[in-house]
Amino acid sequence: MARGTGKQRIEPRFGSDRRSGDDLRADPEDRPVAKRKTTRKPAASRRRKTRRSGGGGGFIGLLRRMVYWSMVLCLWGGIGLAGTVIYFAAKMPQTTTWAIPDRPPNVKIVSVEGDLIANRGASGGEAISLHDMSPYIPEAVVAIEDRRFYSHFGVDPIGFARAMATNLISGRLVQGGSTITQQLAKNLFLTPDRTIERKVQEVLLALWLERKYTKDQILEMYLNRVYLGSGSYGVAAASRRYFNKSAKEVTLPEAALIAGLLKAPSRLSPARDPKAARERSQLVLAAMREQGMIGDKELNFAMKQPATRAASYWSGSEQYVADRVMEELPGLIGDVRSDVIVDTTVDLGLQKLGEASIRDLISKNGEKLNVSQGAMVSIDGTGAVRALIGGYDYANSQFDRASEAKRQPGSAFKPFVYLSALEQGFTPESVRNDAPIRIGNWTPGNFNGKYFGKVTLAEALARSLNSVSAQLVMEVGPSTVVSTAHRLGIESNLTANASLALGTSEVTLLELTDSFVPFANGGYKAPIHIIRRVTTNEGKVLYEFKRPQPSRVIDERNVGMMNAMLRQTVDSGTATKAKFGWPAAGKTGTSQNFRDAWFIGYTSNLTTGVWFGNDDGKPTKKITGGSLPAIAWKDFMVAAHKGVPVAQLPGDYQLHQQVIEGNDVLPGSGDSVPAAEGVPSAQLDPAGQMPPADLGDQTGSTHPVPPGSVSGGKGRKTTLFDLIMGN
Repeated sequence: MARGTGKQRIEPRFGSDRRSGDDLRADPEDRPVAKRKTTRKPAASRRRKTRRSGGGGGFIGLLRRMVYWSMVLCLWGGIGLAGTVIYFAAKMPQTTTWAIPDRPPNVKIVSVEGDLIANRGASGGEAISLHDMSPYIPEAVVAIEDRRFYSHFGVDPIGFARAMATNLISGRLVQGGSTITQQLAKNLFLTPDRTIERKVQEVLLALWLERKYTKDQILEMYLNRVYLGSGSYGVAAASRRYFNKSAKEVTLPEAALIAGLLKAPSRLSPARDPKAARERSQLVLAAMREQGMIGDKELNFAMKQPATRAASYWSGSEQYVADRVMEELPGLIGDVRSDVIVDTTVDLGLQKLGEASIRDLISKNGEKLNVSQGAMVSIDGTGAVRALIGGYDYANSQFDRASEAKRQPGSAFKPFVYLSALEQGFTPESVRNDAPIRIGNWTPGNFNGKYFGKVTLAEALARSLNSVSAQLVMEVGPSTVVSTAHRLGIESNLTANASLALGTSEVTLLELTDSFVPFANGGYKAPIHIIRRVTTNEGKVLYEFKRPQPSRVIDERNVGMMNAMLRQTVDSGTATKAKFGWPAAGKTGTSQNFRDAWFIGYTSNLTTGVWFGNDDGKPTKKITGGSLPAIAWKDFMVAAHKGVPVAQLPGDYQLHQQVIEGNDVLPGSGDSVPAAEGVPSAQLDPAGQMPPADLGDQTGSTHPVPPGSVSGGKGRKTTLFDLIMGN
């Protein structure tokens, strides 16, 4: 624009006013128009194009959406899983405090030779290394429980997936996905609750175990702790429980059976269902063959093994010894807090011999003679128990009839009566009148009512004459006899009355046998003991038996006299069936109605007591101490003395005459026994005194001989009913 013209400037604008000269827009008619094709394709054609171009529909779209949402779900699932793991992991103690809990302490009980008698404790067996067990055991367990054990990291995703697939196909739970490591973690640390928390903890603990221990260590811990039925924890306990052998001696079919128990220990136990146990073991064998652990020959042999039923309980008489040890152990070392080894005094070979003798005699004579139980105890001169058989079959009855059952010993108690008499000046040649006598309301009688008139004490003891024994008790005093019995080893309470002469006070076989030991060892007290030493696995001594200073309880002179008299019982008296190649002595005993039959006999080497009877107290069919007990005693003693130099009994006292010539057998005894030891009931007058008596023959004694209504050894025949009723 030119300056100084005085005219107003005109600016361009884009308004709606249309004035001539100032509108710079082109009119519609002035604009060139391009012609468009307006033809549209059909809708179907457009849809086909959309599908071909990969739009939001169709198979590919669906696949993409599935992949997408799967990734989303996996992401959120992973986040949720991680959160869950972190939550439950936070509730667990720090890994620095994690430690394998101690296995329940085991008590290993061994014989005097070092042979295993039993394992006792919560686990039922000791822990052993993989090298100390049969190689078939770990192989069988891995084959059936966790075939990828040596390749996974504690958790086996492949195995878990395979198990789940098998379960889905079967429609029920037939396989588990837990590894051996997970099972160990559960057994060591966790409860059996089936919760998400416990499963997460199981996985975490399994990972920790795999990081801290080797595979062999994990497998060893598992095999030593896993429950295998019938109260057995660990393969050592199971091997003893089902096969009565060490885990090292287990065969292939036995190992397969043990491994098969892991699925259902109680249900598949061969003590409960041997057929089911065998069927499961065959699955284990097939798995071992499939994985190349065994060959076809081994498989075929193992498959042919028959199913055998294990005992319903621990079997073998040595279990009575183990029970006795466990009763005494707390009193010696207190509570058992770690594994210990108990060395006993028991000779396992003799234990088995005694058991075999008892079982054999009852098996052959049980029904015929109405006897169902027997017991035996053998003790050496120091009081050490060499054998203890508490019953016919431990598997059927764990009650120890040797150390727990108290019964009337019958005439087996008479040695204490005669020893008391010797200590008051009597001798084996002292004479008493064997005749019916009356003590208050009680009339002790001999077997079958037969009496022998004037007899020496030696003959009276050998014949086990009840009348003479009752006379002696009243002469020396019942309290004196009680004191003598307690001094020699009887611990039970004894009733001080006249019937004590016939063994009416109850005692155990163990204490009665121990009280005869002073006759065998020269007159010294022999404190009973069955435990020699208790040590830890590392060898630390926790207890050791200290033999006390010898304490004489019988004078040397009286030992010789008693042995001379008691030897007649075996040589020509009521126990001739016990005779063997050694000088032996002892006393038979039979309680009233033949309920209990005893023989306590001894050599200078061993003192052994035997009892036969019934738990319910029912009478046997006239079993006396000179029959089955004497036979069992002989069987045992012959084996026990094999190869041992013969030795005489202590004392050199010689009887002036043979007391019973030719083994005079009483008529009607039915058992070749010169006298029986029936025990009438004791019915004394309140004062416990004998009726007034005239002085009789005092030959060989400074003591009076009570009178008897006898003539030439014949007296009134007293029935068993008369004796019981005191008539």
